[in-house]
Parts: sequence; C-alpha cells; structure tokens
Amino acid sequence: MSAADPARREAPRWLARLGLARREHVAWALYDWANSAMVTIVVTAVFPIFFAKVAADGLEPAAATQRFTWTSTVCMLAAALLSPTLGAVADFTAAKKRFLALFLAVGAVACCAMFWIERGDWLFAALLFAIANIGATSSFVFYDSLLPHVAKGDELDRVSTAGYALGYLGGGVLLAVVLACIQRPEWFGLPHGEGLTDAERTLPTRLGFVAVAVWWVVFSIPLFRRVPEPPRTLELDERGDQAPLRVAFQRLAETFRELKRYRQALLLLVAFLAYNDGIGTIIRMAAIYGGEVGIAQGHLIGAILLVQFVGIPFSFLFGALATRIGAKRAILASIGVYFVISLLAWRMTSAAEFYALALLVGMVQGGSQALSRSLFASLIPKHKSGEFFGFFSVLEKFAGILGPGVFAIAQTATGSSRHAILSVVFFFAVGAWLLLRVDVEAGQRAAAEAEREATGA
Repeated sequence: MSAADPARREAPRWLARLGLARREHVAWALYDWANSAMVTIVVTAVFPIFFAKVAADGLEPAAATQRFTWTSTVCMLAAALLSPTLGAVADFTAAKKRFLALFLAVGAVACCAMFWIERGDWLFAALLFAIANIGATSSFVFYDSLLPHVAKGDELDRVSTAGYALGYLGGGVLLAVVLACIQRPEWFGLPHGEGLTDAERTLPTRLGFVAVAVWWVVFSIPLFRRVPEPPRTLELDERGDQAPLRVAFQRLAETFRELKRYRQALLLLVAFLAYNDGIGTIIRMAAIYGGEVGIAQGHLIGAILLVQFVGIPFSFLFGALATRIGAKRAILASIGVYFVISLLAWRMTSAAEFYALALLVGMVQGGSQALSRSLFASLIPKHKSGEFFGFFSVLEKFAGILGPGVFAIAQTATGSSRHAILSVVFFFAVGAWLLLRVDVEAGQRAAAEAEREATGA
C-alpha cells in the first residue's frame, strides 16, 4: 500500500488526540459505533424487556428469565465452536473482511425480522435473538483480528479504547432515539393514546429493531471502504493452492502443539475467560435482573443509557491510563471496581442504587474490554491474528455461556436472582489472580520470534 493511499492519510488533529491518528483507525473504530447499537438495544436494554413482557407473555417471570438466559447460552456456544476454524481460514485466504460482511448480514437480517414478533411468540423471538447474536459475535472475530494490522504496537491500546468509546456513543445515540420512540411515539407520527391494538402498542419497539439493522449496516461501510484486507501470508511449509479448510485445521493443530511458546497469550486468555465471565453476566442480566427485583422499565433503560454515555470519556481515559501504567495494571484496576459492583448489586433495592451501579459500570466496562483486546493483540503473531482472535472469541463466548449458565443454575437452586448475582464475584477474583501472572514483555518477544520464524520475514 502506498503512502498516498486514502486509508493511510492522517485524520484531523482532534481525532489524533483521541488515539485515532489515521483515517483507517477511524474507519476501523466506526464498526464499534455500528455494532454497539445491536449490543445495546438487542442484547442489553430493549429486547430483554420486550422478550419478558411481550414475546414471553403468559409465562411466569422466572420462566421467561430462564428461557432468555439459556437462549443466550446456546447461541454463544454455537458461535464459539465456529470461531477458531473460520479465523484460521480467513488468515490463509485473506478473507477477514468477507467473513465480517457475511456475519454482519446474518445478524442484521435477524434484527429486521424481529419486527414480526407478536405477543406470546417466545420461541420465534428466542430463535431470532440467537441468530442475531451469532451474527454479531462472529463478526467481532474478524473485526478484532484487523486491529494488529490497523494499529502499530504503540497505538494498540489507544485505538482499541477509542473504538469502545465510539461504540458507547453510537449505541447510546440510537438507544436514546429508540427510547424516545417508545416513550413518545407521537413525536415520530406513530399510533398513540388509548384504544391501541397490541400491534400498535409494540410498533415503536419493533421499529427500533429495524433501526438497529439499518444503523449496523450503514456505519460499517467506512471499514469496508478504507480498511485494507491484510495481505495473504503463507507460512514456509504452505502453498497457495492448498484447500483452505485443510490448512486451517493444520494451523490449529500446530498452534495447539506450540502452546508453550504462546504461554503468556494463553494465560491471558484463561484470565480473560474468568473476569469476562463476570462482565458478560452483568451486561446480559442487568435489565432482566433489575426488572425482577422491582426496578421500573424506564429506570432500567435510563440506567443502561447512562452506562453508554459515561463509558465514552472513561474509555478514552483508560487508553491514556494504559499509556502511563500499562494495559495489564489498568485492567486489574477495573476488575477491582467490578468486584465492588457485584457486592453492591446483591444488596440493591432501589432505582437510585441501580443508577449508582450503572455509573460504576460505565466507568470501567469499555476500558477493561478494550484493553483486554489490545493486550492480547500484542501477544500474538500478526499473520495468525484471525486464528488467535478466534480463540479469543471462544473464551469471550464462554463468558456468555458460563457466566449466565452459572447464574441460571444459582437462580434455580436459590429461587432468587439476588443470591445468584453473587456468583460473579468468584469470576472476578480468579481472573485477577491469573492476570497478575501474565508476563507481557515475554509474551511480546515470543510473538515477534514466531512471526519471523514462520514467514521468514
């Protein structure tokens, strides 16, 4: 790629101050803006409430919660099983962007189809939720795998946290619009007042799901236009005419055999599995748990909106903090805050306390996850970024499986989500203990050496 390529041109100075020094950085980070609308509205805020009150109408509240939780678990497992193999195929065939486009399309179509969910259609709603989740979470594998190609070593933390900050802003903006549409449909020329049919009452929410799909697709366009596909890099024992799936399995087998070489990356993955279990459970269960303990719907969505906008400056601040003290220490600080959040959530009884917890979550959520992504990117060989982020995705998906799964088991055993929330404390404690043992410098040296040996570069 030449220096004159538009993707390599410098971004405006104010963006450079935020960690987005080049236009390809901005285009890459905008995918966080695009997909966060789906995560915020479908996964976290609006759809869980819609599922409980509309799609699962006629079921007991606890039964609706359990079915939603197990749906999350099953779809995360399906995505996890696909990720490493598809990541390795994308590396060998230089097809990261094509896979990203495929799964984006799958997720967006499922979100559009949510428009046709009617009262009592819990099975149809659960199926669409699962497909949308598989599309979104699988697309993240290929999006994340572009990071070490888009950003240089000293740019990784700032670019990754800037992406999360834009994600909070994008998700927050569309959530605010959808919330306004639900609360004040007359502002948008939609049916309102007394005597509405059931379809008319749910129309604003269902239109919100369509808006998610459109937003997701439109704001992904800059990535496809400005972020170049990383060049195909063959290892010394590979030929370009080999079957991609066969090479993918060979690469996966080689990686498993050489795990000792990537010990620090592996240790980080296991630590990430543990503490991200806690984070993922809080994200996915916040709205439905809050509703079960008596927090009104308006407060639930309002608090989640607060998380979005608090997360914007704090994501940027975590990028700056990582520059000063390192990504590992910054992540450890965020885990400490999550430990406190878990204990406070166990005792929560009022909307004011829910807002306070949302403020704390907003301060650390984006930074902890963005820095986990960038720290891992620094510990892996770039020519295998799709494969390694496939493994990263597996661990991330198991956070969507184990955390909510343990939560559901604890809820069933105790009959209360309040006691189940304490299960996440264990995940944060184990994650912090493992992360303390990661030797970042040794991991970075091992990744650079593996890159040189495999490619001869």
